[in-house]
Amino acid sequence: MVQNVEANSARAQQDLEAEFQSLYALLDELKEDMVMKIKQERASRTYELQAQLVACSKALESSEELLEAANQALGTANHHDFSQAAKQIKDSVTMAPAFRLSLKAKVSDNMSHLMVDFAQERRLLQALTFLPVPSAPEIDLAESLVADNCVTLAWRMPDEDSKIDHYVLEYRRTNFEGPPRAKEDQPWMVIEGIKGTEYTLTGLKFDMKFMNFRVRACNKAVAGEFSEPVTLETRAFAFRLDASTCHQNLRVEELSVEWDATGGKVQDVKAREKDGKGRTASPANSPARVVQSPKRMSLGRGGRDRFTAESYTVLGDTLIDGDEHYWEVRYDRDSKAFGVGVAYRSLGKFDQLGKTSASWCLHLNNWLQVSFSAKHNNKAKALDVPVPDCIGVHCNFHEGFLSFYNARTKQLLHTFKAKFSQPVLPAFMVWCGSFQVTSGLQVPSAVRCLQKRNSTASSSSLP
Repeated sequence: MVQNVEANSARAQQDLEAEFQSLYALLDELKEDMVMKIKQERASRTYELQAQLVACSKALESSEELLEAANQALGTANHHDFSQAAKQIKDSVTMAPAFRLSLKAKVSDNMSHLMVDFAQERRLLQALTFLPVPSAPEIDLAESLVADNCVTLAWRMPDEDSKIDHYVLEYRRTNFEGPPRAKEDQPWMVIEGIKGTEYTLTGLKFDMKFMNFRVRACNKAVAGEFSEPVTLETRAFAFRLDASTCHQNLRVEELSVEWDATGGKVQDVKAREKDGKGRTASPANSPARVVQSPKRMSLGRGGRDRFTAESYTVLGDTLIDGDEHYWEVRYDRDSKAFGVGVAYRSLGKFDQLGKTSASWCLHLNNWLQVSFSAKHNNKAKALDVPVPDCIGVHCNFHEGFLSFYNARTKQLLHTFKAKFSQPVLPAFMVWCGSFQVTSGLQVPSAVRCLQKRNSTASSSSLP
């Protein structure tokens, strides 16, 4: 500690001397510029006055010749010659430089516009002191907002501080409500260099229930204490894919699925499940799943329930039994067949999506003849809309709406109106292709508005 005191005090003294040297250099530069302005003003006015003096001297010299001519004319006795001389003198006086010369100075000798008063600057210099440590900001929850997978956080300083250079925002995900705990599995993420008192985090995936936030202010030298941390709810629909029951020709990695013609090695999958290391490990073992949702299904349902035959299906692992939820899926355009929708948990292992009353889906067929349709209960409705490469799915369970959107433009593709008799699961199928699911999304505001406006007009006629 003694060594640190010595080193830090020496560093502080060096920094102080460097700052004062910078001030001295700035004052010397300003002084030099201002002295130069005074010298230039003096030179300019002196030049103007000297030019006037030279002009007056020349006028006096020419006047001497005129006076000499006048004296000679006074000595003339002849009246006619005198009149002639007087006329010449008159013309000469009129044309003489002295006749047109003004004796008023062209410039003033007043230099008051170059006076200075540094009383205010002197007071500022006398007030120079060491930088204070910034106070802790106060996060304004009333002005903060969580919407559309974005978080806008606003804060203010308890006292005005003109020395603040920037702010540092830190946030982390958690499944625990209330004040942040001392120990969390998720690290604090840091955003530096924020100039204002508001910041918006965009493009977030809410795979956990809450987020902690804290802010601190920084001046040029030191950072202040963090604000009191706050916890905001980040409600969204987060799920994974149930690799234990998918078709054995589908290779599932997290939220990615690829059709594999060689067939999945069921024994290898079971071995990984047993070790808890594979993609089918319990969500409780995942860092992003500290608290398991009661709606999340148990994953080891056994090989007898695995989808088989031509039902190249994989389900989500979290039941939907209320509220409204949204997720997106991006598929490989070279896939020969692809489907996305929802299904009851009781969907048979031989059942294809949309072929029974237990599932609803949009189906794209790129094999032989291209078609894009809405399917339910073995009935299909052709959709006359461009096929997007990323589809958003909005399920309003209580109102019985299942809507599909172009995820980029939020164009409504189709809406099913159904009375769900039991909880549903996100459902997907792919043949000779692949897709990537994005979960942890909130229902976009645009989708909510479009659902209210278009639900009746665009509802499916399929039973």
